[in-house]
Amino acid sequence: METISAKELDRYAADGRSMIIDLRSRKEFAAAHVPGALNVPQGRFRGELAGKQAVPVILYCARGALSMAVARDLEEKGYQTKSVVGGFRAYQNRRMW
Repeated sequence: METISAKELDRYAADGRSMIIDLRSRKEFAAAHVPGALNVPQGRFRGELAGKQAVPVILYCARGALSMAVARDLEEKGYQTKSVVGGFRAYQNRRMW
């Protein structure tokens, strides 16, 4: 499992070759999210990923811990994953770094 910075997430969102998954609640997603991201709260994502092992999966949560755990779990099942260090909070603050 690879990690990426919040600034790098913009590049992945723009190129459209990855599946970006927001693991936060639907309420948090509705308030703000990464453009192009799918909202798949933790525990409900397995059906969304069925048959997509060849597509890189970028995961983020609120602060990064949950997305790292889910990314590791998916890696063990054959998915190519990346987790955003610092999660959505870091993404919102990425221009300040």
